[in-house]
Amino acid sequence: MADVALFALSAVSTGIQFPDLDPVLLEIGPFKLRWYALAYIAGLIIGWRYMVHIAKTPRLWGGKPSPFTITQADDFLFYATLGVILGGRIGYVLFYMLPDPVSRAALGAEPWKIFAIWEGGMAFHGGLIGVALAILWFSRANKIPLLSLADVVAACAPIGLFFGRLANFINAELYGRETAVPWGVMFPIKDQAGQTVDYTSPRHPSQIYEAILEGIILLLILRVATHQRLALTRPGLTAGLFLAAYGAFRALVELVREPDRQMPEALRGAVTMGMLLCVPMIVAGVWLIRNATKAAPPQAKPA
Repeated sequence: MADVALFALSAVSTGIQFPDLDPVLLEIGPFKLRWYALAYIAGLIIGWRYMVHIAKTPRLWGGKPSPFTITQADDFLFYATLGVILGGRIGYVLFYMLPDPVSRAALGAEPWKIFAIWEGGMAFHGGLIGVALAILWFSRANKIPLLSLADVVAACAPIGLFFGRLANFINAELYGRETAVPWGVMFPIKDQAGQTVDYTSPRHPSQIYEAILEGIILLLILRVATHQRLALTRPGLTAGLFLAAYGAFRALVELVREPDRQMPEALRGAVTMGMLLCVPMIVAGVWLIRNATKAAPPQAKPA
């Protein structure tokens, strides 16, 4: 019996070998189309089409016309793309590269790498700030109610998050901590120089956890809110649900993600940068929900 138990424990600790996935989907001469870039493209385009669908459905607005037109939804795609890319990269540099001595030294030697988004390195919270600024500017420039536009963008955001987390998995990045669970994955762990130093320790596939929680489940929650509960008739409610739910889901997954190098040694492992950045999201989300629920109830019931 002891031998059987040892064999079972060994099988569990072995984990699942990370599949041999090429981060480059298509290469033609110097041109390389990476899965990471394709994830951003898919998220933005499908999210844009979902935004158009919402604008075309008066029932979701209590039987009233959408506060923005189809043309405005088309135009916003450009500004959303700028917000995601610029905000995501700047946020990564500020939140994750500058606090890390090794990354900071590398930037000092090659400052142009601040713009090297093709090498990876995008921060969700930076992208969130970038898109929030795009929403603020676009709503004012086009005289669209700020919270209504934010609600629709929030309803579409999980689509991009889902594809982005799948791309993180393909890139073998943002993996979890070592684990003995049967579905642990043996990722190619690399050092600061990009050299593989470990391929044998099973780790939580935290990217898949996030794709499910931040992508699929969050999309379903917001879908029920907008299409069944008519949340869009209460400006700020959908955006608040997104902020609060994402913050909670992300903080939960951070418990099994590899600790950030940027945190002080005394806090490393107990608190992560992702957890800290989620706190204001949850607070803002709860505040928006509380204020939105004080508004008048929807005037039309879902079909």
